[in-house]
Formats: sequence, structure tokens, C-alpha cells
Amino acid sequence: MKLLEIKDLYTKVNDKEILKGLNLTINKGEVHVIMGPNGAGKSTLANVILNNPEYEIISGDIFFEGEKINNLKTDEIARRGIFMSFQTPEEIPGISVMNFLRTAKNKMTGEVVNYFEFKDEVSNNMKELNFKETYINRNLNVGFSGGEKKKNEILQMLTLKPKLAILDETDSGLDVDAIKTVSKGIKMFANNDNAVLIITHGTKILKGLNVDYVHVLVDGKIVHTSDASLARKIEEEGYESFK
Repeated sequence: MKLLEIKDLYTKVNDKEILKGLNLTINKGEVHVIMGPNGAGKSTLANVILNNPEYEIISGDIFFEGEKINNLKTDEIARRGIFMSFQTPEEIPGISVMNFLRTAKNKMTGEVVNYFEFKDEVSNNMKELNFKETYINRNLNVGFSGGEKKKNEILQMLTLKPKLAILDETDSGLDVDAIKTVSKGIKMFANNDNAVLIITHGTKILKGLNVDYVHVLVDGKIVHTSDASLARKIEEEGYESFK
């Protein structure tokens, strides 16, 4: 079943055209990877899906579960089940990790979650991610290391259980152990009822994952699609053959 469908998408930022006729279809149960050189439009794609107001759609359509979402607000898109992990997660003083997760969960489900059951679930996920449980009461990302911030993003994904998780260079700047933890979180999350879109420069985050499709994004278009072996080829040979 189609989960996300992007048709002939053109976008611009500050009057500069970035995406130039991009097409992409993601079905439930699939893990997709987008790779490409710097400036190709990878992060632009992630932001446009969530309708970041800094990114303007010139033409084309984005459908989620058959519904056109081009003109929906970011929070409305999130409530429909799309999650995005950021390259540089924001620090939010005054809001604890636990309160942030509870509020987000309440917004997504429209129901008040049971505090004790929810706390147990969050604690279990933190243990799986080797994330110190004391962080549950700390201000969101304040004083966190880069690796801890990325673990917190994966914790949010596991807790909120979106239908589509977009991970925008979540592995950027992480050491080997942290990347393994992020990969573990993706494996814990992925199932036949959801989908994952991983935007990355490297292949370490992909080790151990069942990747269905790797897409090469160059100059605002997906120019090649293949299986997981394509990521290894790119790591060895670069992007010259796709330009």
C-alpha cells in the first residue's frame, strides 16, 4: 500500500530552485535510503514533506495515504503520522524529555496517555538505546552531547510510533557506537505497517538494516534507484558516474 507519493515536485528556497521534478513512492513495510552530494536537495526534500515554511513548492504534489498534504501545516502533517529526525536537534529549556514526549504523544493520538504505563514504555526504550534513564527528567537536549541528542531523536521515534519516519542525516557526526545504537533503534521501529526514509552520506548506519531501495539524488532529481548494493558502490566510487 502506498504510504508516501511525491509527483514531479519542484521547490525553491530564497528564489533558488532546489528540487527539479522529483518523484518518489514509499510503501508500507519499506526502508528507503537517499544519498547524494552536498547541495543535491536531500534535506530540502525532508523539509518540504513536512511543509517547512522556508521551502516553497513551485509545482507538483505530495500525497500521504492518498491525501494531498502540500498545503497542510507542519503540525497537521505530523499528526497524520510523519516524523522527522533533525541533523541538529534543538535545545528546549524548561521542558523535560518526559513532558515533551507525553505532550507529543497526546497530540498525535488525541488521547491522554496513562502516565505510569507511558513512563515504563519510555524507560524500556531508553534501556534498549543505552540512554541513561536520568535524562528523562532533564531539559530537552540541554547539555546533551551530539550522540545523546541523536539517541533522543530515536527515542522520540520509538515512543511516538509514526507511520513514516524521516531520518535526516541522524548519523552525522556520530562515533561508531552511537551509529550502531541509531541503527538498532531503526530496526526496533521498522515493521510492515510503517516505513523509513533515511537520508545519509555514509553506509555505516545501514549495516544490519533490511534496506529495500537506495536512491541517488543529484541536482534536485532522483537519477538512479537500486537495492542496498548501490550504497556500497557509492561509498567506493562516489557520485561522478551519476552526474
